[in-house]
Amino acid sequence: MNLTISGHHLEVTPALREYVLTKLDRVTRHFDQVVDISVLLSVEKLKEKERRQKAEVTVHVKGKDIFVEQSHEDLYAAIDMLMDKLDRQVCRHKDKLQDHHHTAAKRIEQSAS
Repeated sequence: MNLTISGHHLEVTPALREYVLTKLDRVTRHFDQVVDISVLLSVEKLKEKERRQKAEVTVHVKGKDIFVEQSHEDLYAAIDMLMDKLDRQVCRHKDKLQDHHHTAAKRIEQSAS
């Protein structure tokens, strides 16, 4: 798995990198077929009072790219909400990959008799 963590208008500190890695563990624990992960952390300086922190992640899994972005005043809160969104999307993708076709109850009863 390739992992890229980059910053736009901010420096990615080791503490920030470690925080992102611990949050990504939950996603990779649910779905192990992740090929590539790219994380972009940025600060949008709109006005002095309205500094918005933004976190984006692109996860390349077999057959699909999953992109999620989240903004918040606090970067750590943005990362938390981002990973919650990403976890839901990865679980949804995993459910689509699994075979949910079950044999009908009538067919089971007929073959047993």
